[in-house]
Amino acid sequence: MRWAVGAILGISLNVMAAQPPLRFAMADSWAMPLVQYEHGRPTQGILYDMMLSLATQVGVPAEFHVLPRTRVQSAMEHGEVDVRCYAAQSWLPNQSGDYIWSIPLFFQRDLLISRQDQPSSVDPAHLPRQSIGTVLGYSYPTLQPLFDADRLWREDARNQEQVLDKLLAGRYRYAVSNQWTLDWFNQRLLPGQQLQGVGVLQEQQVGCYVRNDPDVPVQRILRTLLQMKMSGEIDDIIRLYTGTPESAP
Repeated sequence: MRWAVGAILGISLNVMAAQPPLRFAMADSWAMPLVQYEHGRPTQGILYDMMLSLATQVGVPAEFHVLPRTRVQSAMEHGEVDVRCYAAQSWLPNQSGDYIWSIPLFFQRDLLISRQDQPSSVDPAHLPRQSIGTVLGYSYPTLQPLFDADRLWREDARNQEQVLDKLLAGRYRYAVSNQWTLDWFNQRLLPGQQLQGVGVLQEQQVGCYVRNDPDVPVQRILRTLLQMKMSGEIDDIIRLYTGTPESAP
C-alpha cells in the first residue's frame, strides 16, 4: 500500500512538472507580511503562500518572477508573466492588453504614519511643505494633488520596509504604509518606539488578474481563486501571518 501511494504521488508530481509553469509577477517593493525575499527569491508571506497554493491546485508548477514595481505591467504586456496579484483596476487606468480579473481577494488600507512624537491625527492637506516617505513606482491618489501642487514631496525608497526604516531613523516626519506592513514592522519594536497611523489615505479591495492567453489556464485559475476565497483558505493564510482574518471596510 505504501508503495502504491508513493507511486501515485510520484506520477502526480511528474505530471505537474510536465505542465508549463504558472508565472507570477512579484514586485520587489513588497515587504512582509506580503512576502519575504532571500537572495532575491520569495520564501514566505501571504502572497507567496497563496500563489504556491493556487498553482498546486491548478495542477502546474509555480514560477516566481521578482521585478521592479515599474516593470510588472510591462512584463504582463509582453507575455513574460501570466498572473499579477495584489492589484486594483483603479491603479491601472490605461491598462493595455487582454486580461481577466479575479473577484476581490484582499482589503488594503493605506495609512499616513509617523513616529509617536508627532500628533496622533493628521490631515495631509494641512501639513506644511515637507517630504513624505513613499515607495518608488507606487501611486497615492489622495496625496497626488499635494505632490502636483508642490506642497508635499515624494521621497521614494525601493520597498515598503525601507520607507519605514527611514521614518524610524527620522529621515522624514511622515510616510505612507499599508496596515499589514505597519503592524508587522511594529512587532520588532518596543511599545514606545512603534510607528503610528495618523490618517487613513485610501481603502480598497484588491485581487489578481490573468493574461487572457490560450496557453494560460485562465478559467481554472479564476475558479480556483474563487474557491480559495469562498472556502476561507485565503483568510486562513492572512491569519497565519497577521493573527487576524481578512478585515473589511
